Amino acid sequence: MSTDKQLKFDQRYLEMARIWAKNSYCQRRQVGALVVKNNMIISDGYNGTPSGFENVCEDDNGITKPYVLHAEANAITKLARSSNNSDGATIYITASPCIECAKLIIQAGIKRVVYGEKYRLTDGIELLERAGIEVVYLGDE
Repeated sequence: MSTDKQLKFDQRYLEMARIWAKNSYCQRRQVGALVVKNNMIISDGYNGTPSGFENVCEDDNGITKPYVLHAEANAITKLARSSNNSDGATIYITASPCIECAKLIIQAGIKRVVYGEKYRLTDGIELLERAGIEVVYLGDE
């Protein structure tokens, strides 16, 4: 695929991830993720509480509860309950992944990460690059 065509696909899938992030009940930050393989969305996720929990992400002090799942983790674990797999896929994330999500991305066989916002910690991105995963930043800078 030409680089111009790939960039257009990347921008559109990232925009879809931003729309998907609006499903999150989190107040501090809403993050969305899409897993795409062979030009098909095979999974999606947004940050939030585990299934069956109340849809409240922060405590009374505005601190994110420790059991809130990140968008990437939700998208990747959804694949475990489906007939799809993420080997060789691209994940589109509205924000750069933390180190814990980077480990999941590596183990899931995802080969490309496209993200739209930089997080203050860069250890997740550094780990992905160390693992040989292509990392693409499509932010506003």
